[in-house]
Parts: sequence; structure tokens; C-alpha cells
Amino acid sequence: MSEASNLQEPESNVRALNINEVEEDEGNREIFLSVFVQQGQIGLSYYDSCDYTLHFMPDTMDNSDLQLLDRVIQELSPNVLITSAKQEQSLLEFIEKLELNPEYKPEIVMFPNANFGLEISRQRLLSAHIPSLPPTITESEKIPYLSSCIPLDSVLMMRSIGGLLKCLERRRVSLDMEDMGVPIMQFLAYTLKDVVYIDKDTYSALQIFKSELHPSVFKLQLGEKEGLSLYGVLNCCRSKFGSLLLRQWFHRPTRDLNILKKRQEVIRFFTSPRNFADLNTLQSSLRNIKNISTLLHKMSLANPKVVVWQSLYKTVYNALCIRDTIRSMPQSIQLFSEISQNFTDDLFYIATYISKVVDFEGSVAENRFTVRPNVDPVIDEKKRRMMGLPDFLTDVARAELEKLDPRFSTCSIIYIPLIGFLLSVPRLPTMLDKQSFEIEGLDFMFLSKDQLHYRSARTKELDSMLGDLHCDTLDLEMVVMRKLQASVLQRSHCLYKVMSLCAELDCLIALAQASLDHGYCCPTLTSNHRLALIESRHPLLELCTPVFVSNTYISSETEGKVKVITGPNSSGKSIYLKQVGLIVFMALIGSDVPAKEAEIGLVDGIFSRMHSRESVSVGLSTFMLDLNQMTGSLNHSTGDSLVLVDEFGKGTNTVDGLALLTASLNNWMRRGPQCPHLLMSTCFHSLIQLGLISDSPLLDLLTLETAIEGEELVFLYQVKNGICQSSCAANIATLAGISDDLVKRGVEVSELYRTGRAIRKMNSPSLDEQYSRCVEVVEKFLSIDLDDPELDPDSYLKDEVLPTLEEVL
Repeated sequence: MSEASNLQEPESNVRALNINEVEEDEGNREIFLSVFVQQGQIGLSYYDSCDYTLHFMPDTMDNSDLQLLDRVIQELSPNVLITSAKQEQSLLEFIEKLELNPEYKPEIVMFPNANFGLEISRQRLLSAHIPSLPPTITESEKIPYLSSCIPLDSVLMMRSIGGLLKCLERRRVSLDMEDMGVPIMQFLAYTLKDVVYIDKDTYSALQIFKSELHPSVFKLQLGEKEGLSLYGVLNCCRSKFGSLLLRQWFHRPTRDLNILKKRQEVIRFFTSPRNFADLNTLQSSLRNIKNISTLLHKMSLANPKVVVWQSLYKTVYNALCIRDTIRSMPQSIQLFSEISQNFTDDLFYIATYISKVVDFEGSVAENRFTVRPNVDPVIDEKKRRMMGLPDFLTDVARAELEKLDPRFSTCSIIYIPLIGFLLSVPRLPTMLDKQSFEIEGLDFMFLSKDQLHYRSARTKELDSMLGDLHCDTLDLEMVVMRKLQASVLQRSHCLYKVMSLCAELDCLIALAQASLDHGYCCPTLTSNHRLALIESRHPLLELCTPVFVSNTYISSETEGKVKVITGPNSSGKSIYLKQVGLIVFMALIGSDVPAKEAEIGLVDGIFSRMHSRESVSVGLSTFMLDLNQMTGSLNHSTGDSLVLVDEFGKGTNTVDGLALLTASLNNWMRRGPQCPHLLMSTCFHSLIQLGLISDSPLLDLLTLETAIEGEELVFLYQVKNGICQSSCAANIATLAGISDDLVKRGVEVSELYRTGRAIRKMNSPSLDEQYSRCVEVVEKFLSIDLDDPELDPDSYLKDEVLPTLEEVL
């Protein structure tokens, strides 16, 4: 029998310059790290004095212990740590622990919070010395350049850069006296080792997260809710801290094969039909695991509320249920083994102690901590005496009534804590002032609600005999509670481990549940450079349509790492790109994927050039967004990156857009093995028809299959090898509801433009009409009888011939 069963269950580029005159030894290298933390988000940047590079990490989530920052410091070992003097308590506590570390003590620099203002940070960045830029460049010209190198909308990161540049300027790092600013040779995005780089635009374009206003009128004040997004689909967590950990996994997908395989083995276990019962049992228990950090904080207060004791007991009880369930599972699975080992007997001790001591029913009734019977004999005796008081006091009241003035027909003996026992009699009509309240043999105490309260010899005797029972009982129960509190807090280290392991278990069970609900498969994760998604599906779109056409994507050096897709609008090109991006992302958090079979080589970053609704609303032109996003893909992608490019070149001259697209594509293919997995869609058919792309074994041309039934275009949404010969614009315009006359006119103008013929105005007559009118003009002119004496040639030409001629011309 499990231990939990013995307990009572609770109720429900920048381009690098060649610098020959300065060679800095590695031993003189200094790293300046600037950090800014706010509301669970962290932004950081650092400057390397060895190569004058500014590295930046866009805003991301971190937990209350700042584990992400701890990993950054372990990797970088910065010489100087810069932050604001006005910071959150979590960062201050982190710095205190850092200062106590005898092995590594960086210099801590704190500036006033004003030095980390967003606007002043941007101005410092604009004032920085970037040697690769012309010295005559203006600030307005520098902004587009900087926005292509660094995400200026990442607020906390930008504020950290402000503090970083302030420190560098003060110390004149790498500066001579005549220099104008801190030299920055490169801007490089920084990610932790084995953490996959994904920028903010990619998260938005792939719809990994999607916030929207809550539809309930009563919850509008609470802010936003998660809409249709990948996180919303996969988040089947039963606890809030499980959901929070899963969001952290989404913000930091990993390339660490050991971590991913550890997650996969748990998901594989719970997606097996024979383990469905255990899955349901664990989900029920996880739902009752509360935030232990919050509970222990409240437990350390002087007088925890009853609900705190209830929540703590329910949490520990369910943690034991989880441990007992897990111990019956294969201990070869690492997470199961960790739970079995770390859910120690201290949990059983805490749960048993609380169960034996706390009277939850009585505590709820009295809204205070009360002790169960048989815990303390003294408390039990005092409670017994208090329970017998009503009958005893009734007898005393009868005896006292016999001694009173016959005018009093009733009296009672009452007990008031801190005052004691009192004789209470009704106020008589003749008792108008204090003098009239005097009764012989009684000591008047006070008047309340027409009841006079007195001390009598008998009540004084009761005070000395029974004492202050209620207060004594409260004091004794508080002593028991303090002892229980101390015992719980003494063993609290095991509770923190419970919370972290339960959060991980909750996340993995959620991913397993999503896999079961949507028919996902377990991907094969490898360290090679091949991506193969067999009959893959879009994890969001398939939930919004009754029929979804699956497609295959294979990318490797021998099977084409560069895929260029052409096809009509609305044929599914963008969906295919996003589908590949989402599936690769899912594999990098350890999730199963929507495919029949999948082999995924671990990528180091996912870069996209796709417009989301959010990016369209920022006020920049489409082409500027294209350039900013494409620059990041060109500068930061490697041979292990996945790059998604959708319709690059819109918003500018067609020839210019085509030229930039061609140059970018050829640049990637010239990298050879260092060419990323590139999936590109385009409506520039001339890119292929004019042979603008260099021949390369890396190149693979794809298109989306369509069919024509009569005059109607039918999308088959099937990816195949080949190129699109026509944009099918007329058919798509018809499907979009444009009238047949407009579509016919469009086809006519397109054909005239393609063949180099003149385009007539829409109100001009047709060719047949023009010919008929020309014949009419000739006939009128030939019908002139020049020998007719009544003929006025000028008038005839003006009134008859010229009007007809003007119509023709």
C-alpha cells in the first residue's frame, strides 16, 4: 500500500574592419555585460573589447531564480556586470549570491535608472562610432541601417545597451582621446550554447504565440488571452507553473540532443495506450499542485490563513500520489527516476504531520487554525470544559436569578474573552442613569444593547476557577501551529524540488496529450544536416479546415538545400513555408510533430522573411520590412539554419526587387556546405524563366499543383517538382469576386503589354467600330460633288467630315 493512501485525501554585419595597428592579446580581453530585468522578462547585451563587437540578446523570459542569466554568466564569465540601481528584487538577490561566490567575482557597476531610459539608449547607440559607415552619415540615415542589424523594438535589450554604452564611454574602452565614440565593428545576435535563435518577427509570422483580447466582458480588465497559436494548441498543462515552464521552452528551443531525447522518452511512454490510465491519474494530481514558492512564503508569516494550510496539505498529498504512481513506472526513464529519488520521505512526514494536527473542518468553521483532538491533552481538557460551559452556566444563572430583585424576570451568565464571566440582566424602565444601575452585591461593568453587565461573587469565582479558557486555548493552539510551521519550513528544500519536477512532468504530459489528440508522430532527431518531413501537415490550419493536404519536405546537400517555390496566389506557398518552420520548431522543444514520418537535423536558428499582421502595423513600408528581415537572415544564418523567405521584393520597383532577390539567393548558394536550409516562395517567375539563378546542385525548383476545370481554377495544394508557367491571375481575380468585365479588360491589357502593343483607353471604340467609321468618312468625302454650285466645301468639311474623323482618331 502506498504512503499517500494512508493519508486522508483532501477535498476536492556589420562588416569587420581589418585593423593592423591594434592587436590585443587574449589575456587583455574584457567583457562588459549589461542586464535589465522587468516582470519576468530579461534583456541583455555585452561588449567584447577583443574584437569590438556588440552582442545582443532580444527580450526573453526568465524565471524568478534568473537561471537564464546564470547560464549566460557561466558561458561568458564577464569582467564587469552592469545594471540599474533601481532593479527588481530577483536581480538584486542574484547579484548578492554572485558577490558571495569565492571562485568568481565580477565587478558590479550600478548606474542610476535614468541611464537606462529607452530614448537615451537609442541616442547613445546612434552616437556610437561605427567605422564601416561613412563619417558624413546623418542620424536619420543611420536609423534604417541599425534597424537592419539589431531589433530596436526589443525594449529591455535596448535599455541594457544604454547602460552598456554609458559604462564604456566612462571608461573610454578602446578609445583614444580624439575618438568620437565607442567603436563597434559588428553587431551579433547572442544565444546560449545549444539554444536555437529565433527572432521576434519569426515568432509572430509563424504564429507560435498569438495574444488577443478576452471575449468576456467581465474579463476585459484582465488583459489578453492566448488565441489560435502553436502554444495554445500544445499547452494542455494542468498547472500554472507548468504552463509557465512550457512558455520558457518555447522561448528557448534547444539543440541539446540529450535534453530532447530525455523529453521524448517521457512523451513516448505516455502516448502508449497501455499507459493512458496512469496519464489520467497524474493529470488529476498535477491539477492540485499549487505554487509552492508562494505557499512557503505565506507559511513563513506569523499567522498563515486556513486556506494556506489546506493548499499546502493538498499539494503535498498529491505530490505523494504522483511519486507512488511514478515508482510503478520504468525507472530507466530519467525523469521518473528523478521524481522517485527527490520526492523523499520528508513529503510523507509533512503530509502526515499536517493531517494529524490540523482540524480542517473546525478551522474552516472558526476561520482560524484549530488542532485535532488527541494532539495535546491540555488543549483537549480546556476544549472539553468549554464545551460543557453552556449547561453549567445555565445552572449558575438560575441560582443567580433567585438572589436578584424580583423585578428581574431573567438573567444569564456570559463569557467574554479577556474580560471573563459576567452576569447579564435586562435594563429596567426605571434605570435611566448610571446611579440607577447600581445593584447591591454586584459591580456594574457596562451597558450594551439594553443589557446591564455586572460582576458578582459567583462570576469572580468562575474567573478564578475556570480562568480565560478561550484565550488559553488559542495560545496553546498557536504554540502547536508554530511547531508545525517550523517543521514544514525545515523540510522545505524537498518541496522546491517537487515544484520544478512537477512542472517538467506537467509540460511533457501536455505534449503527450496534444500528440494523442492531433495524431502527431515522434521525430527522429539527428546531428546531421538533413531535414525530412514525410506527409507533413500545418498544426494550426488543419484545425480550421475539414480537409488538409499533407506535403513532403526533404532538404540536404544531396537532395537540395535551396527550394524555390513558384505558383499562383492562394495556392498554399506561404502555408507550406510556415508548416515546415513550425514542425522544425516543435521538434526543437521535444514535441511530437504533425507528419507521417520525420527526420530532423538540429538547426541552430530559424530565420523568416514573412509578414505578419503585427509587422504590417508598425508603419514601415513593406519593402523596408523585407530588407530588415532579409538582412538578419543573410548575416546570421549558417549551414545549420532554416531560412524561410516569402515573396521578397514587394513594395518597390519590380526590377529592383527581382535583382535583390537574385543576389540574395546566389549569395546563399555560393556558400556551398554553409548554405542554410532555404525555403523560398516567389511570384517573380522571370527569376527562373530568364535563368537568373546560378546552376547549383543545391537548387530544387518546386511548384504547387493546380487544375483548370472549364474556366475555373482548382487548387490541389500538392507540392511537386517543376515551375509555374502562369500566375493564373485572371482565374484568381474571378475567384476573389471581381466582375468578368474587369477580369477580361485585365487580360487584354496584360496581353497588349506583353506583346509591346499600344494600350487603348477603355472608352475608345473597338477595331471593328473604328474600321466602320473610317469607311463612313471615306464615303462621305468621295460623295462630294465639287461641281455643285450650292456646295460650300469649308462648311461641308467642318460640319460633316471632321466630326466623324475626330471620332475615329
